[in-house]
This record gives sequence, structure tokens and C-alpha cells, in this order.
Amino acid sequence: MKEKHLSTLVKNLHVITTAVFLITGLLLMHSCHKNDHHSPFDKVDLELVADGFVSPLGVVAVPDDSDRLFIIDQAGKIWIIDASGNKLSTPFIDVTSMMVPLMPNFDERGLLGLAFHPDYKTNGRFFIYYQLPPRAGGPEEGESWNNLSRISEFKVSASDPNLADMGSEKVILEWDDPQFNHNGGTIAFGPDGYLYIAVGDGGAADDVAPGHVEDWYAANEGGNGQDIEANLLGNILRIDINVSPYGIPADNPFVGKPGLDEIYAYGFRNPYRISFDMSGSRQLYAGDAGQVLYEEIDLVTKGGNYGWNVKEGTHCFNAANNDTLLPSCPDVDNFGNPLIDPVIEVINAANPMGGGKALTIIGGNVYRGNSIPGFQGKYIFGTFGQTFTAPDGELFIATPAGPGPWKYDEIDLKSFPNDLGHYLKGFGQDNDGEVYLTVSTALGPSGTTGKVFKLVRVKK
Repeated sequence: MKEKHLSTLVKNLHVITTAVFLITGLLLMHSCHKNDHHSPFDKVDLELVADGFVSPLGVVAVPDDSDRLFIIDQAGKIWIIDASGNKLSTPFIDVTSMMVPLMPNFDERGLLGLAFHPDYKTNGRFFIYYQLPPRAGGPEEGESWNNLSRISEFKVSASDPNLADMGSEKVILEWDDPQFNHNGGTIAFGPDGYLYIAVGDGGAADDVAPGHVEDWYAANEGGNGQDIEANLLGNILRIDINVSPYGIPADNPFVGKPGLDEIYAYGFRNPYRISFDMSGSRQLYAGDAGQVLYEEIDLVTKGGNYGWNVKEGTHCFNAANNDTLLPSCPDVDNFGNPLIDPVIEVINAANPMGGGKALTIIGGNVYRGNSIPGFQGKYIFGTFGQTFTAPDGELFIATPAGPGPWKYDEIDLKSFPNDLGHYLKGFGQDNDGEVYLTVSTALGPSGTTGKVFKLVRVKK
């Protein structure tokens, strides 16, 4: 998610002088289809699982035999839905009092991520990602830090499997954030047993602000996305949490080379939701929020550079005027690494070319369930909304096929014929591979309109 203001969304349309921009955009407008009645993807719906949340951001299945689902609520609590589908009355963990105060109308801070250790069934270890009040100092003279991001380990209570031991917190990793937005947020264990952490570029806009360092690309001011030495911002990290406080996997791409050892991949703006395919390829997918022109889904590989802020999607980004494009830009970085294009590109609602409806892309999951024939192996994702004034997120499906761009279809939902009727804030998956959505009708972390839905086949 990001800071795009309402004024940006209502800018007058103007002529784009670069012909490539126009042609590419027109092609992209035809890459998404509203399914007709003969589509194999139209016999699905959303089934309400639980409600009464503030701002649910994701669903995480616990790796034990309990069939419980854990719901991340941005306001500071993690809730349990038991095997019978009941939302327990007491949260599993509550870090509200430890967090930086959230802005109710819109905020990108809070309790953002949860990951259970692969051996949770025997060791009771789990990890959360959340924001605390800022430490002293700032990114430059006269500027203060906005908040402190923290990855912490906790253990489950020895006496109650539905409660965390609040006295067990062990701080794993911390970093200072210069602005409130672009925090990434997902933490997840990969098939290699290492913990992956999605971190945004630090916030503000264009990767240009106090705390956004200079990089190798002189045409654009900034930024943290392309720098790999000054800080951890704009990257996906990979660490070994079986070493105290954490270790560095020996094959991380910058071990023994210039670059911070924790970095697994870089060149991201705000990789808010990431996920691993739970079978098949086991690949890492990242939904990276764009500025005002394009949104993207990336297939993340070790050492990969995903382009921000040299590029936004497949296009040459212009930090000085972010609603136009530069006529050209490099296709490799200062190390000779290629700038990797996304596999899915979506037009942003603020794109002056028109045709876009996405405020922010929300990365989802590869469907590995059995209840919806035809969905197996396909990637499900969505958009937060189409405007800041109405809860109208949308849901899409794509077939993974090579380096991209992949075509995608809007999923027709029986009970939601036009859009989701909610802001889409996250996804999740149970141990059987079924997919869940987390939504709210409130733009920010306020109220109790948050819900968890399960994607289901329509019963005839």
C-alpha cells in the first residue's frame, strides 16, 4: 500500500508523448479479461469464515495437527479460528501497547507479519513483524525517525496452546524507518527452512526523501531500492533463525561481496505481501506496490534486482515527474545484474493514460487445494481497491507460464458480481492449499468491519 493522495487520482488526463508508453499501455488493457459464462473460473464464491476484526492483513496456518488458522490484525492482535470455524474470544497475542500509535484513517504500520517455525509443533517458536515508537535520532539533521521496525521471536504458552507467552519475546532484528509507509510486512519460512522478510523502501514517494540514500543511477534521485550497502530497505531478506540471534545462510548472494549479507533480493518499492508456492515449483511470489503508473507481481530469485526506482513495472521510472516516463533507462545495474521485469503488470488507477483500476496490488497465493477444479497451480491475487472513496477491491487469477508477462482474468464471484465490496488487505492459505481473503470496508485500521473469507466452489 502507499501514500497516493486523492488529488493524484483526479489529475486531468494529458497526452503522453512517448508512443511506446501508449502502445504498451493499450496492450496491457487487453491482458485482463472479465470472464464470460463459459470460463472455467466462474463457479466460485466467497464464504464468510469470521468477522469482527479491525484490519485483517493475512491468514497463517499453523504447522501442527490442530487445523487452526491465525489471523493477523494490523491493530496489534493475532486471533485464532479453531478447527470448527470458531473465532476464539481471546487473542493469541496482543502487542497493541508496544506498537507505535496508528492513524485510524490510513496507516501502513502496525502488526504486519506472522510466521511459525517449521518445527513449531515441537518447539513452540513463532515470529512477528511489527512497528514500535521511533528511537532517538533520524535519517539526517532536523529529521526524526518515524518508527522502529522489529522482527521478534515468541514462544507459545506452556500451559495453553491458544496463548502466546508474552514474557518470551526475543528481538531478532530491528531497523529504523524514515517514513510511516512502505514497510513491506510479510515474513515467511521458505522451503529451505530460512526466514524471509519483505521490507519496503522506507516510505514517502518515488524513493526520494530523507532516509533514502543515493544510489548508482544518476537520472533518478534516491534510492533505497537500488542501494544494497547503506540499509536493509527495499529488499527481501533471508536469515537463519536457528542461530542466535540469527545467522546468515552461506549462499546468500552478497556474502563475501559488496552488499549487506541479509539481502536475498532487491530493487523493491513495497513488497507488501509475498508467498511461497506450497508445492510444485516452490517459487517465491511478491506483490510490489507501484507509484502512480503500474503495479507488479514478481517471481523472486536469489540475488535478483527487480528494478525500483530505475523502473516501475516494465517501464522507465521518472522520479522528478512520476506520472510520466523517461524515454530510456538501463537494463542492468552497477554490478551488471539485469533488472528483472515482473511476470504480471497491472495499470494503476492514477495512470493518466487511463484504463487502470488498481490502487495497489495485493500479492496472493498459488492455489494448491482440491475444492475448486481448474484452479490448481494457478496464482490468485488482487487489488486493494479502485478508489480511495469506496471499498471495491478485485480478485484475479493467472496461469504461471514462463518469464511473463502472464495474462490474468478477473474471478467472477457469485455473491460479488461487480467487485469485492471491501478493501482487499491480504490473503492466506491453509495446510490443504485452500485460499482465504482478508478484507475490510474501512480504509485504515479502525472499526470492526474486517472479515475473513474462504474462496469456495459454488454449490449447485
